[in-house]
Amino acid sequence: MNELIFLASVLLYLSSVLVLYKLFGKNGLFVFAVFSTLLGNIQVCKTVDIFGLSTTAGNVLYASTFLVTDILSERYGKKEAGKAVKYGLAVTILWTIGTQLTLLFTPNANDYIHPSLQVVFGLVPRISFASLAGYICSQSIDIVLYHSIWRKTGNSQSGLWIRNNFSTLTSQAVDTLIFTTLAFWGTYPTHVFFSIMLTTYFFKAIVALLDTPFIYAARKIRPMEE
Repeated sequence: MNELIFLASVLLYLSSVLVLYKLFGKNGLFVFAVFSTLLGNIQVCKTVDIFGLSTTAGNVLYASTFLVTDILSERYGKKEAGKAVKYGLAVTILWTIGTQLTLLFTPNANDYIHPSLQVVFGLVPRISFASLAGYICSQSIDIVLYHSIWRKTGNSQSGLWIRNNFSTLTSQAVDTLIFTTLAFWGTYPTHVFFSIMLTTYFFKAIVALLDTPFIYAARKIRPMEE
């Protein structure tokens, strides 16, 4: 079932980006950036097997955020794309503080959820730090590369797939290297760690390639609230 869930997740998240963009314009894209930051920091804690390869469950959702920044770059420019990165940064910091404050509360005698929260939220500081480092570096690279290619290709549909794929595939590689090293180095055997790193990039690259039709569709969308 993991393979079907993976494919369904790709379709769901990439389509959701377009739906939110249609309904709310660039604000809808900012909403997805925040949503993906929150849920992605939980999903990435879970290791799964897809097509026989070990990877984390958060790859699809996180990879979808690059579609968000590419649409913002395409339609609104570098400054608006940078806002999505800043929103993700702010939410991650608040999320980290909030989860740790939750753990500080002494549970009621009838409470049964605290041990589970300790397991999940106990990983948050390291995961969030790794996520922040990877997110800021990779998204910044993605935006810079996108606009560098833009200056050479112009505002042409024929050059759209080049700036979309090249910027995303390159920045995804940077993110994977930074995030997996900071989040998982020392927690898995060495061979498992490198397997997760390679397969994480592999699945992110699949999402990056599959999002090309979606960014072409986004160029034709006229948001309802703009």
